[in-house]
Amino acid sequence: MPSSELAALLMLNRTEGLGVTGARLLYRQFGSAQEVFLHSSDTKDIIPGADAGLLKVLQGSGYDVLVRNELDFMERHGIRCIPIDSPDYPSRMLECHDAPFLLFTLGNVDLNARRTVGIVGTRKATPYGKRMCREFVKDLHVLCPDTVVISGLALGIDIEAHRTAMEMGLCTYGVLGHGLDRIFPACHRDDAARMLDNGGLISEFQSGAVPFPSNFVRRNRIIAGLSDAVVVVEGAAKSGSLVTAEIAYSYNRECFAFPGCVGDPYSVGCNELIRDNRASLITNAMDFVTAMGWDCQERSVSAAVQKDLFPSLTDIERSIVSRISENAHGVHVNALIVGLNIPFSKLAGIMLSLELKGIAKIGPGSMCVLM
Repeated sequence: MPSSELAALLMLNRTEGLGVTGARLLYRQFGSAQEVFLHSSDTKDIIPGADAGLLKVLQGSGYDVLVRNELDFMERHGIRCIPIDSPDYPSRMLECHDAPFLLFTLGNVDLNARRTVGIVGTRKATPYGKRMCREFVKDLHVLCPDTVVISGLALGIDIEAHRTAMEMGLCTYGVLGHGLDRIFPACHRDDAARMLDNGGLISEFQSGAVPFPSNFVRRNRIIAGLSDAVVVVEGAAKSGSLVTAEIAYSYNRECFAFPGCVGDPYSVGCNELIRDNRASLITNAMDFVTAMGWDCQERSVSAAVQKDLFPSLTDIERSIVSRISENAHGVHVNALIVGLNIPFSKLAGIMLSLELKGIAKIGPGSMCVLM
């Protein structure tokens, strides 16, 4: 019998032949992991196909050493273990039929953050893909600065999303396809360490789990499950990012993709997702925020009040800032030209002045937004 509920959870999670579904079923049937081991003889009544080997494991203590080592590792590194029935378990993930039995987190991770977006793409990102990813995350920070960026800490688009989020001060989570005792690829170890300050790492795997290819498919379902929407920046015809998009689609999550050049091998996947209506086409963060119906009005009003504190603004600058702050998503250039009866050349000069003052700028889609 495991010495504590946490030890029982870890042991149950490691039990070979049980799987995520079996562990979840027994845990919920008995009400706790310790009760599973206490009443292991009743397992066959709940899982008729349970074999003798599984029953022997549940009745014995074959994982005691591994569990003790795991408990010590978690305590030394401040790792949290969140079972599926915990109030801290992500509510978004509970909507998914294959939700992990346990999640392990390291850092400052709120699994029920208000807004989340999964950003994925090819490991062989092109300059175009990297630029689209950076611009998307930077503009998302302007539009909805409370958004959490979730990705897989992989080469290419994933790490570009994480690094840009950290640069902009956005919270970002890296979902791993292995235990929290390693970082793969190793070249992203420093990035992973930086993420702990404003975000963190998430895994369903205990320490010692190595990055097998099959683990990354399981990782991808967590990215999709934790996200309100998944954005595919670049993807080949057959890639992990498309798998994530398909999983997101199966979870009834919103899915978006950036279009690419016809014939470009790393845009084929995105173009096909759009063509087959498996993802909505976006060209910038404004498209995304509008499609999601995210209301950032509270932030805009607060920002407007702050801008009023700047005495250096001219009357026309104040008028422009006031009009922009009235709309959560900003105001189109043409609307300001007509509304204020000024030529574009003059408006462009004023917007440049406001941008240099760190107040407002012309963003994607010719939208004037607060900075």
